[in-house]
Amino acid sequence: MIGLGTYAFFWEMSDRASRPLSLIGALETTRDLDVGLFQICDFAPLESMTDAELHDAARAARELGLEIEIGTKGLEPDHLARFLRIAEIFDARLVRSMLRGAAGSPSLADARHWVTQAVPSYEAAGVDLALETYEQVATRDLVTLVEQVGSDALGICLDPANVVARLENPRDCVETAAPLVKNVHVKDFAFAREPGWVGFTYSGAPMGDGLHDYAHLLDTVDPRGRGINEIVEHWLPWQSDERATIDREREWTRRSLNHLRRTP
Repeated sequence: MIGLGTYAFFWEMSDRASRPLSLIGALETTRDLDVGLFQICDFAPLESMTDAELHDAARAARELGLEIEIGTKGLEPDHLARFLRIAEIFDARLVRSMLRGAAGSPSLADARHWVTQAVPSYEAAGVDLALETYEQVATRDLVTLVEQVGSDALGICLDPANVVARLENPRDCVETAAPLVKNVHVKDFAFAREPGWVGFTYSGAPMGDGLHDYAHLLDTVDPRGRGINEIVEHWLPWQSDERATIDREREWTRRSLNHLRRTP
């Protein structure tokens, strides 16, 4: 299923907006775009919301007919247990996380130990835990961690854009992680020359205009054949002002959805 995530509303939901879009507002906008899936990912207020507030948001999602996924950072067992509880409130079947959390990045040995402690509760709840490919750890090391834990409830959230920062090739990342992928983050990316032609900026691009060989990802991972959700995100730099930024963000969302819907 194609979905939207909070990173598709990054600027509109941020404190930089004069009237930030609320979580329920983002859910409503998602439904208005005829999308049936929303991933609440790295949304800081989620951790401080009361149970009543969480249940209100979950009720709104159900009334809108939206499937929800949850995203966080960090692998400490207590933290993962908290987010499993949040997932259960939203009837979410997936929690995305990553090694780096509030306490920094653990060693691979500690990360494996923590995940091994946490994953039986995810198995019992029927919720998948997906660890995102990121520049903080080599894709091969992340795949090895998942393989060593050896749980059907544990897998990879594939975002090949992230690994360029550690000089990994995105296609290599896709091919290495493919058998274990449980979730895909969809965004295009490109390099652009800095003004004066001194250096480059690595940033987002409208879907289909950048360097992301998404056809290769579809062929290699087969997310649609395997029932793996594709979550639209953006790396959109701030534009000239708030209105221009939010308008561009909405434009990129529409373009991404159209691109994915046209891609078999």
